[in-house]
Amino acid sequence: MSAERTLHGVINSNVGPDDAEVATAAARAGADVVRDLYGRRLARIDKGGGDFATTADVEAEKAILGVLRAARPDDAVLGEEGGQRGAADAARRWLVDPLCGTLNYAVGGMLVAVNVALRDGAAAVADPFGGEVFFTDGESAWVRHDGVDTPLVPTAATRLVDVNLDPPFPSAPGFRAVDLLAHAGFVERFRPRVVSTTLALAWVAAGKRAAYVTDGGDLSGSVHFAAGIAVCRAAGCVVTGIDGAPIGQAGHGLVVAADAATHGLLMSMIHG
Repeated sequence: MSAERTLHGVINSNVGPDDAEVATAAARAGADVVRDLYGRRLARIDKGGGDFATTADVEAEKAILGVLRAARPDDAVLGEEGGQRGAADAARRWLVDPLCGTLNYAVGGMLVAVNVALRDGAAAVADPFGGEVFFTDGESAWVRHDGVDTPLVPTAATRLVDVNLDPPFPSAPGFRAVDLLAHAGFVERFRPRVVSTTLALAWVAAGKRAAYVTDGGDLSGSVHFAAGIAVCRAAGCVVTGIDGAPIGQAGHGLVVAADAATHGLLMSMIHG
């Protein structure tokens, strides 16, 4: 992978970029918009149920789509804000979450992510304010910072576990994420973090977090989670549902751990 083959999120069309470069360039383009609009008074678009988007979400998705259309004009795209574009049964579909952590962003927080993933393929997670892009070609995973690509190496050494406490909670009362935080074994071995953005998934792959836990249904095709899951898998993390089964149509939520030992401990606490 070469950083010189992309410039400011725009692909050099003379090179013939691969999917990982497309994902990385698209995520960077979205991150540029998110960073540029930070701190401004932005219009909010109500989605109901307390959920909303901002002008930054919409404009970042437009920037991402511009990169994808230029590089992969025949591919379909499912965007968080714009919905389905292209054939619904397309063999290649990009999943786009232009601003994960909208509430954080809207109140002046910088813990946000830009997620771009080709279903069952390359993916990238950009940190607009940290200047890092975590990406995978579907086999290996790297982080790009200041034009340098470094392999991602997960480790549980930090003992920090991010637990998503945002609704919905479809597994309750059998599993409640908040209960995990009060589990005696959890308190003894780990320290909880709640950042409310899937940037935390990329941090597991990078060794900044030991694990990530969230409730939910099948998250494998989610615009919010697909990129982070792809990066974690390629980095060698253990990725399952909260029931320990592979994520998929029958899956429930997500447990991503830096190693098998950490995953086993969390599963014993969830089901113990």
